Amino acid sequence: MAKNDNPFEVESPDNFEQKSICCFVVDVSGSMSGQPIDELNRGLQEFHSEISNDPVASNRLEVAIVTFDSSIDVVLQPSLVDNFDMPTLVTKGSTKLVDGVREGIRLVEDRKNWYKQTGQPYLRPWIILITDGYPDSGQDVNGLQKEIESASNGKKFVFLPIGVGGADMGILNKISGSINDKKIPAMKIQGLKFFEFFEWVSASMSTVAGSKEGDNINLPDPSDWMEGFKI
Repeated sequence: MAKNDNPFEVESPDNFEQKSICCFVVDVSGSMSGQPIDELNRGLQEFHSEISNDPVASNRLEVAIVTFDSSIDVVLQPSLVDNFDMPTLVTKGSTKLVDGVREGIRLVEDRKNWYKQTGQPYLRPWIILITDGYPDSGQDVNGLQKEIESASNGKKFVFLPIGVGGADMGILNKISGSINDKKIPAMKIQGLKFFEFFEWVSASMSTVAGSKEGDNINLPDPSDWMEGFKI
């Protein structure tokens, strides 16, 4: 991408702390309507609150949200928590999962370029996919698998697929990324424990934001929300 093509180019940094970005790629198709989307929204609000109360993470962690249904929308551009109110997500349409993930990848790559252009050190981004369904026909799952595998090997980002309800865990495991050449298994939320899941994400992101490149990261125990978790 040419420098002039970066949509963040005219933005000035709020600070020059080491940055990390967590991009949520969220399924808002019709199957998520009702209690699932309500619990998801409640969890996102909790995540925002937890990060806001962490003085290190609030200055270092940027959050972005890409939604997918029959179309793809960036409902939250990368921002520090003090600079946005968490949007309320609504459901409609089908499941363009692959297009949604590719938009998330594009967004974090653009943001990394902006960090470089503005002299901000940064850690490897996290992209967290949340879905309860099966991709629409015609979605290039095999192509996405290769893209994520290549990016993971190149340490471009951490990709974490999270299944909800009737999600196709086979596809999520197929496209999951890796860390240090170890495949990251897709995880499944037990029931509708979005609140507990986002508590885990906020604790994980706080740990990441307070780390340095090359540190060994010990993430919190996911047993409060993860279906089938065993020690």
